[in-house]
Amino acid sequence: MSLNPPAPALRLRLDHAALEHNWRVLNAMSGEARAGAAVKANAYGLGIDAALPVLRDAGARDFFVAHWGEVPGLLPHVPADQISVLHGPLNAADCAYARAVGVKPVINSVHQARLWQETGGGRCDLMIDTGMNRLGIAHEDAAASEIAALDTDVLLSHLASADEESALNHRQLVRFAQACAAIPARRRSLANSAGITLGPDYAFDVTRPGLSLYGGVPCPALEGQIRQVATIEVAIIQCRDISPGETVGYNATFTADRPIRAGVVSIGYADGFLRSWGGKGALRSHGAALPILGRISMDMVIVDLAAMPSLREGDWIEVPYDLPEAAQVAGLTQYELLTILGQRFQRL
Repeated sequence: MSLNPPAPALRLRLDHAALEHNWRVLNAMSGEARAGAAVKANAYGLGIDAALPVLRDAGARDFFVAHWGEVPGLLPHVPADQISVLHGPLNAADCAYARAVGVKPVINSVHQARLWQETGGGRCDLMIDTGMNRLGIAHEDAAASEIAALDTDVLLSHLASADEESALNHRQLVRFAQACAAIPARRRSLANSAGITLGPDYAFDVTRPGLSLYGGVPCPALEGQIRQVATIEVAIIQCRDISPGETVGYNATFTADRPIRAGVVSIGYADGFLRSWGGKGALRSHGAALPILGRISMDMVIVDLAAMPSLREGDWIEVPYDLPEAAQVAGLTQYELLTILGQRFQRL
């Protein structure tokens, strides 16, 4: 008898063809630049082991994570020197790890530049702040001797409002161009997913799409071009009949006004399906909507099966996860919808 547990009653399907398509679209829109890939947060929640080989085989050569702890998940799939760690080194141990493994730290301050050099130096990336006031060296620090001493591969900045028609986009472009003229680097990178749509002036040498690789549509210019990558399927673990006047779920927020055949479904807020879906969301089966009844529990959702009375225990139904549409229903951002997905899914 096998000691391995059976497959869970919730699964996340990753459409490899859609993921490859999205990278190729974004790479083509990048013009003379090559699209890299932001794969932080476990490839935006979809699974690094499933997503990274697809992106690599499609042609991506630059991969960006936030934390040092994310690096080991990438190493079986791509050469270490193609990996950049956006948060940079906080101490000598971080620097030693970067050199031992061969990944590139992204230097974000004069302090980090000094730390990197004092512990041995080597190739790195450099982030400059051009108006977001997040990570990155200040504009006035571009001439610092610690910055000039760096062996900079990619000079980066990050657009704050690329998904909007904002004057800040042009101001950041001008500031980044000034930084490029002042700081020697092999390559330059400014544009994220939405930034790619702003035109060739924003592309430079490397673009850094993230959300749109995984099915997100952050701006109108990408509508109709980006394909849905993630599909969530969950199993019905119990069917039950609810009489008029009976309530459903925690705090009895739903009261039946008619006889209802309901299904208890194996997904909840521990899986990233938050309570914000309650009262307005619906699961689906063969195109039919199955409205959510009452509050969402940690591990379960209750749905009305009236539109599909033939459904039984063990049948699989779909959680609508077209990201722009789901964001409107759940009141979450497309980024949140992906990155809050839990660890209990069988990822296929």
